[in-house]
Amino acid sequence: MLDIRTLSFLLPGAAMCAFAARLPLPPLAWFGLALVLHASRSMPAFSGAGSVWLVWLAVLALEQRGIMPVRGPAYFALVALMAATMTLPFALDRVALPKTGGLSAALVFPAAWVAVEFLRARLTTGATWGSIAYTQFGDYPLMQVAAYAGIWGISFLIAWAASTMEFAWRFRANWTAVLVPVTVCAVVLSAIHLAGALRVSRAPAGLHAVRVAALNRPAGLFAPGEITRITEGAVPPGRRDAVAGKLCRLHDWFLDGSRREARAGARLVVWPEQNLLVFAEDEPHFLERARRVAVDERVFLAMGMGTIHAGDKLPFENKLVLIDPGGRSVVSYRKSHAVPGWEAGIMWPGDGRVPVVPTTLGRLAGAICYDADFPEFTRQAGQSDADLLILPANDWKDIKDLHFRMHAFRAIENGVGLIRAAASGISGAFDPWGRVLGMTDFLAPGDGTLIVQVPAGGIRTLYSRTGDLFAWLCVAGIAGALAAVFRG
Repeated sequence: MLDIRTLSFLLPGAAMCAFAARLPLPPLAWFGLALVLHASRSMPAFSGAGSVWLVWLAVLALEQRGIMPVRGPAYFALVALMAATMTLPFALDRVALPKTGGLSAALVFPAAWVAVEFLRARLTTGATWGSIAYTQFGDYPLMQVAAYAGIWGISFLIAWAASTMEFAWRFRANWTAVLVPVTVCAVVLSAIHLAGALRVSRAPAGLHAVRVAALNRPAGLFAPGEITRITEGAVPPGRRDAVAGKLCRLHDWFLDGSRREARAGARLVVWPEQNLLVFAEDEPHFLERARRVAVDERVFLAMGMGTIHAGDKLPFENKLVLIDPGGRSVVSYRKSHAVPGWEAGIMWPGDGRVPVVPTTLGRLAGAICYDADFPEFTRQAGQSDADLLILPANDWKDIKDLHFRMHAFRAIENGVGLIRAAASGISGAFDPWGRVLGMTDFLAPGDGTLIVQVPAGGIRTLYSRTGDLFAWLCVAGIAGALAAVFRG
């Protein structure tokens, strides 16, 4: 039964966990998860799981509004599913906990949390959205765990701390019963923070830096909703010439801006996702113009492009084209992961391979926006010893801050500098330790151009070699614990 006292733990705890993703306050998730766990362990297993699910449902219905790109009944169905996955670790904890004791008892919940979070990312289209690890942006020592175990290692530590705090709270009258679990957890967390701080402080200062400029589209060129209609290929024949004229002015804006930044010293100019729209029949002429700019200015152009095939069933090619100073197209990559919903219904899918090419700037890798929400996908950059990851993106107001912070973890996992050029969001750059090197917000007043020095020298990481091994070990661990319960 859910009484007022239990609800006083459950509701604030769930709210702290959920809204920690929107707020730059890393401790919220740690204490919030402990409160929810305490409430779950204070209720009967079956009815308690139902109460936890209902509270997650209510909190997420508020927190996810504007983040999930759907509305109406589909929105509430997806929120209900997400709430179920958020409830499952607590249910698994209640099932397996009675068969464990001591230090192993404190590890049941974190293993269950990581297993569910990881499998949700692998088995649904939501990628790693909702991972509690992302709430720790700004805690640079802790973020370094991603270089070894991915974000799953960070999620494990948060859940382990929550489980340990809950044990200490529950058995505070019998301190000797929890002394070992509390001591071990405190020592491990302290050691990890110390090691992370040392990793950041000892980061080599001699990495080759590249001056990068990230451009953005001009405000006011298109009417509201016009870019969407063009992207969908919904251009009436009578409007074709007028739209082509606007696109020509857009092309001039980016090519002229690239010349300007190259002459100011930029070695690499990056355009956001889908910012340069071009009809398929006009693409060869545009690419020839872009090649001339690259050759004349001796600059690398990384162009986020949307090629429109008007009238086709899938009218949209979402591409990253990289032209080197010799005028060669060394990368022509199509986005591999379409955002579920609108984009998935119009976009040609890519081949699922991260391009990595050797250049005079280093080994350059490329992906596009939602691609980088899949750590197992971007790990191809680290596996191929990339030095710099180029990431055109396209956000909207409700997700721009969170999505920007998420991509810092991709830089750490793969040990690469990362340049993110975002339409309708935050353009920025991270070094291989996830530190922000510079940023600019397209939705803020002023020029949206970003100028930044980005290190182009990869730092090899364990995660790029072993991948999601730690997460799979958590899956195996909780499966083994459940098997032992049912055998007993």
